[in-house]
Amino acid sequence: MTGLYFHIPFCLRKCPYCDFFSVEKNEGAVDAYGELLRKDLERAAANGWQGPVDTLFFGGGTPSLLAPGVVADLLQGVAKHFGLSAEAEISLEANPGTVDAQKLQGYRAAGVNRLSLGMQSLQPNLLAKLGRPHSVAESREAVRLARQAGFDNLSLDLMFALPGQSRTELENDLDALLEFEPEHLSCYGLTAETGTPLGEQVAGGKIVLPDEDLYAELFLRVDARLTAAGYRHYEISNFARPGYACRHNQGYWQRLPCLGLGAGAHSFVATGWGERRAVAADLDRYAENVTAGRDTAQTIETFDREGAMAEMLYLGLRTDRGVDAETFRAAFGVDLQMRYADAIARCDDMLVCEEGRWRFNIDGWLLFNTLLSHFL
Repeated sequence: MTGLYFHIPFCLRKCPYCDFFSVEKNEGAVDAYGELLRKDLERAAANGWQGPVDTLFFGGGTPSLLAPGVVADLLQGVAKHFGLSAEAEISLEANPGTVDAQKLQGYRAAGVNRLSLGMQSLQPNLLAKLGRPHSVAESREAVRLARQAGFDNLSLDLMFALPGQSRTELENDLDALLEFEPEHLSCYGLTAETGTPLGEQVAGGKIVLPDEDLYAELFLRVDARLTAAGYRHYEISNFARPGYACRHNQGYWQRLPCLGLGAGAHSFVATGWGERRAVAADLDRYAENVTAGRDTAQTIETFDREGAMAEMLYLGLRTDRGVDAETFRAAFGVDLQMRYADAIARCDDMLVCEEGRWRFNIDGWLLFNTLLSHFL
């Protein structure tokens, strides 16, 4: 096993754009959930999942609603049942307003060595549009306290292409983020996901998102500002200082084995052509299965050769490393360029091959879904 993911589904409140599984915080439920994760971890080890763990990620939801002691117990359980690599990357997502000095120091002492802060914007009017439950002051304080606690691998989240967002507002957010000198930045264009309050408002015409031209302009501006500041644009939505790309997510894009625990979590099993498993996004059902000692995950997709080829392309082409032609040939016994000659031609000069690796340039990333459809 390379990766381990804990899904922590609790939030102070649900953001209107979010389509991840989450529920509003209940203090007793959060504490009980930590014990369920510990038991599920033991079951997974007994059922054949093997370590050591190279990357571990607490995602959500809002993992920073967990007490540091719960995080410490879980990490000790991982070390006991699977083993943690000496250089393991251990990430935890946190929202400003849910952390203080004591909590951040506790996470760091427990072994968390990478903190991801979901600030999204540093302007009050944009935070209000996103329905975020924290303030600009809380974001700034969270960064200060994180550094004070010893976090030297800090990732900050930015959302752009918001309803009515001006070019100046984007520049102001980028200015503010760069002042913090984070090691990593995740920058996501706002999308209206089906089934979310935002999705319903956009579908009903109550909210208008930027059109394709403005979205492209903002995306390219984010790229230009951050690359000029020394960040590597290593995946469509992610930028990092040298040596600080998120190893856990890189494992996902490379189809490396990953065990997901917790309600709503997903796993990837690298047997045959690969298998994806999911835990039901239902807290009561998760608790029942863990208490009964049952496997909490169900297989949702078993890949055949064609499906594995398509996923390697889909995931690899999201990154600046793209897809290595020799690796593709070794895995599937076919030449990538010959197999997808028509699709490659339709990408024009937006798909390039350098040193045996096929990758999209920045224009290709802008049209990612359209161009990728030629391969599928």
